[in-house]
Amino acid sequence: MNAKRLLLVALAASLFSTAALAQPTDAKTRLTSWDRHLRLKAESPFKDLTWRAVGPAFCGGRIQSLAVHPARPYTLYVGAGSGNVWKSDNNGLTWTPIFENESTFAIGEIAIAPSDPNIVWVGTGEILMARSSYAGTGVFKSTDAGKTWTNMGLHDSQHIGRVLIDPKDANTVYVAAIGHNFSTNTERGLFKTTDGGTTWSKILYVNERVGVIDAEMDPADRNILYAAAWERDRKPWGHVVAGAGSGFYKSTDAGKSWRKITRGLPDGKDLGRIGIEIAPSNPKVLYILLDNETLRPGDPKARNPRAQPIRGEVYRSDDRGESWMKVNAGELGTTIGYDWNLMKVCPDNENEIYVAGNRFLMSKDGGRSYAQIGGTIVPLLYKEEREFPLDHHALWIDPANPDRILLGTDHGLYISYDRTKTWLLNNNLPITEFYAVAVDQENPYNIYGGNQDNAAVVGPSTSRLDPTAPNLWKQVYLDRWGGGDGFVTLPDPTDATHIYYFTGRTVFLKNMADGKQVNVTPRPPASETGLRYNWMVPFVISPHDPKTLYYGGNKIFKSTDKGANWEIISPDLSTNPGPERQGNIPYGTLTTVSESPVQPGVIYAGTDDGNLQVTRDGGKTWTLIVRGLPSKWVSRITASGHEAGTVYAALTGYREDDFRTYLFRSTDYGQTWASIAGNLPDEPVNVVKEDPEKAGILYIGTDLGVYATLDGGATWVSLSHSLPTVAVYDLVVHPRASELVIGTHGRSIFVLDVAPIRNRVTSR
Repeated sequence: MNAKRLLLVALAASLFSTAALAQPTDAKTRLTSWDRHLRLKAESPFKDLTWRAVGPAFCGGRIQSLAVHPARPYTLYVGAGSGNVWKSDNNGLTWTPIFENESTFAIGEIAIAPSDPNIVWVGTGEILMARSSYAGTGVFKSTDAGKTWTNMGLHDSQHIGRVLIDPKDANTVYVAAIGHNFSTNTERGLFKTTDGGTTWSKILYVNERVGVIDAEMDPADRNILYAAAWERDRKPWGHVVAGAGSGFYKSTDAGKSWRKITRGLPDGKDLGRIGIEIAPSNPKVLYILLDNETLRPGDPKARNPRAQPIRGEVYRSDDRGESWMKVNAGELGTTIGYDWNLMKVCPDNENEIYVAGNRFLMSKDGGRSYAQIGGTIVPLLYKEEREFPLDHHALWIDPANPDRILLGTDHGLYISYDRTKTWLLNNNLPITEFYAVAVDQENPYNIYGGNQDNAAVVGPSTSRLDPTAPNLWKQVYLDRWGGGDGFVTLPDPTDATHIYYFTGRTVFLKNMADGKQVNVTPRPPASETGLRYNWMVPFVISPHDPKTLYYGGNKIFKSTDKGANWEIISPDLSTNPGPERQGNIPYGTLTTVSESPVQPGVIYAGTDDGNLQVTRDGGKTWTLIVRGLPSKWVSRITASGHEAGTVYAALTGYREDDFRTYLFRSTDYGQTWASIAGNLPDEPVNVVKEDPEKAGILYIGTDLGVYATLDGGATWVSLSHSLPTVAVYDLVVHPRASELVIGTHGRSIFVLDVAPIRNRVTSR
């Protein structure tokens, strides 16, 4: 057994052995908490306050699912991965959100009943396996083309990959449920209803670690079904993406019985995600796109001689799935697997197939060879485009006109009318997934933010979402594909034309006036080994000195000259997790850093493995301050701007399927903690901030909205009345403008006037 195999075995063992440690929140508790969420919205004294949607829309966001009206091809439905469902009746020129007040914002699948297009189903829960892939609350149904919705059950499925509707009987529906990402559960597999969702039967089930990611129905025989089972598991420190439970299944009796078909397919023990596609012009022909995690032989002459997985393969069957043959002759040229696995066959040619992973490919010879798709891109709203974008998740080919193709990507919706030669980018959906937001002191002030896959942006706070209004947002940077992962984005407090922005863990200081930039990332000495960095590296500017910066790995770096030079001012501040919590993703890393605005040299730090520490002497000594706190991922630690010694901590158990609220305050530098969760519903908290003007007012952003307290945390009121259901990752109160700015992970940025909230405290 080689080293790579040993690593994978150890990782799998650690993932599965620690699963029992987590206490997943059951679906009933989550829905009960949602009822409390709705009551707080209805009873809020601030329910008449209206949020202002400021965008951006031009940079787009992830489109996870597409559906098109069978008789009106310009009526489109799109499901944003974490940004609800949207509908257009004019081919994407304008959009209406139609699923923004439900118990989840995470979308996996949209399906329209062929026999009654007013019936629309939505399977909720993202089908990615990222750390920020949100769980859904079941499958929803509309009988009025999306005006109203009813939750039809399967509440604990969490992630739904496919909804199949019988073309002649709209009451017969199949749902492929992947199940939990972070824990085992039994409500996974393939489900069937024959009464429109009133009752469900589980018709295909492997075990509590294996779900069904895809399913198809033979267009010539509704009794023939195909399903793809997928074994996978996710933890904060790694993921297993393949296993013996994965496989291809076939039924010839509408799901009453199933056969696992292996003839011609790779060994199941290393089989990952599978996508199924039937050739519309010849239902005998099937293709599957699969992730083969079998290791290749290592090349001792290679720079990295360790064996690597085979990964993407295409197989074809000419006998309705009874036997298979691998057809791709060489490397596919695209990454597929836990985040991407999409294939479509052209409606008029069984040998013309499209494969979409991180890149978009076409084959015209039945899958043997592939060409990368590019083409000219014309955006609706101005956006600087470069190479054809990466990361493709949804694809629809017009059955009546195969030259018309819709492609859902991390940058939004692309439409081609000439079989991929040119593309219209419908970049008018405000579904950007922000990680962090900031403001400057200009007049009017500007908003800065870094987001998933669409880099870093800046725009005036006076921006508005209006088809007739000009787009005032602009990119701080773009990678070669017109995107890139953006994180903390901060203006220099002394000169807003200079912006610190991240790409990966690299931080730049850019002059927006002339476009010049300098890399100011810490460069640790060679003696510093074992440094680890989170997906989103914490980075802050000192409130006492704008030239002083802090940057977190598992140790804290400090610069006093705007990043020209750095020093390490802490030991490893994590728990330094052992091998049972080590995998293929860095873990034991800093997630949040905060320096007291009141007392220089007081710095707090929190980690993904549940550690919190404080220094009161600028980093010379550090004290562990976890007594009385749960061992959870620290989502935010915030030092008070009103009182020395007061600090707030928000923790999240989401990555253990624990949806409870963990929110605490200390008034003695973290020596003791008290919960201030009060009357909050069970919603993981992502950020907590004080009002800079009024002591006692706190704002929090959760995985479902925004709350405020006027009494230091004894009672909370909802500020989500005019907000869509959405995860709020970051927020900031502009001190001069009295406005609360929130960065959502899926619906861009909103602004709220908080003067009425402040006045309520004054009037007491």
